[in-house]
Amino acid sequence: MNAIEGKRKTSQGEYLHKEISNLIRFPLYMLLFILLGLVFGYLTFKVLSFSRTVEVPDLYGKSPLESNKLLTRNGLYLKIEGEDYDSTVPVGNIVRQDVPAGNKVKERRGIKVIISKGPRVKSVPMLVNETLLNAESILLQKGLKIAKVIMVHSDIVEKDKIVAQKPGPDEQVSDHITVLVSLGPYDIIYHCPDFKGMSFEQAKEIIKKLNLKIETEDSGEKIETQKPEPGRWVKAGDTIHLKLF
Repeated sequence: MNAIEGKRKTSQGEYLHKEISNLIRFPLYMLLFILLGLVFGYLTFKVLSFSRTVEVPDLYGKSPLESNKLLTRNGLYLKIEGEDYDSTVPVGNIVRQDVPAGNKVKERRGIKVIISKGPRVKSVPMLVNETLLNAESILLQKGLKIAKVIMVHSDIVEKDKIVAQKPGPDEQVSDHITVLVSLGPYDIIYHCPDFKGMSFEQAKEIIKKLNLKIETEDSGEKIETQKPEPGRWVKAGDTIHLKLF
């Protein structure tokens, strides 16, 4: 009886020991699993975030296209931030970069640059009597451009040439330049006079005053017929056909 009870106690003790061991091992395994996960995550992050350092090229005075090619070779890219006046660098080329040439940076980074607007001019050039195309070329050389074009009739300035400008010549420079371009004089319209039976000399004098042109048929001193007919609308520059007898 005592022997049986002793065996039962031994079995119970071993069972309890196993249970306690299992309870202790489980948290240890969990802790080890968590630590391994953290270490693996850290190593993965380091591998994924690793990038080599590269040297930033000198972009000063270069075009955006050329600069982007240089940056791409080094695993970088161009980022245009704005424009500024510069008396030495041509319009459209780079005057400044945010990371100096020769510095080391991580690849896949954008290099910010400022583009030249050309030299700052103190006054607007004279544009009156220039064609619109010539005026745009003159302004482009000074880093300026026409913002607004207004077409107007003019009896003085030839068609397609500039009548006036704002700001005027030698006035303070402005980014908003407006020009007035001539459409030529207004068309003056008349009722065609009746030249039938009139002497050719008298008809010539009237036609000249109206800024009309003459075309004659046959010969003679008087007008037999005319085109356009009397009373039809004609304007300066039109041709009057006269048949003489």
